[in-house]
Amino acid sequence: MSSPISAVTAIPLPEVPSAAGSASAGGGEFQAIFRRAINGVERLGSDASQAAERFLTGEGGEVHTVALATQRAELALETFVQIRNKVVSAYQSVMQMQI
Repeated sequence: MSSPISAVTAIPLPEVPSAAGSASAGGGEFQAIFRRAINGVERLGSDASQAAERFLTGEGGEVHTVALATQRAELALETFVQIRNKVVSAYQSVMQMQI
C-alpha cells in the first residue's frame, strides 16, 4: 500500500550572480534585472487591460478572469513600487555615509 502523501521537495532558487561578477559588470546585471521587472509589470498591466477589453466587447472571457488579471497587475505594481522604494532608501543611506 503506497502512501497518499508524497514527500515535499525543495523549490529551486534562481541563479544569483556573485558579488564579484556584478561589480565587474558595472551595474549591467542590476540594470538587466530591473528592466525585466519593469517589462513584467507592464506585461501584466497590458494583459489585464486586454482581458477587460475582451470582456467588455463581448469577445469572450469571464468576470473572474478579468478580476484575477487586474489583481495580478495591481499586486505586481505595488510590489515593484515597494522594491523601488527600498532601493532608493538604500541608495540614500549609502550616499549619506561618511568616508
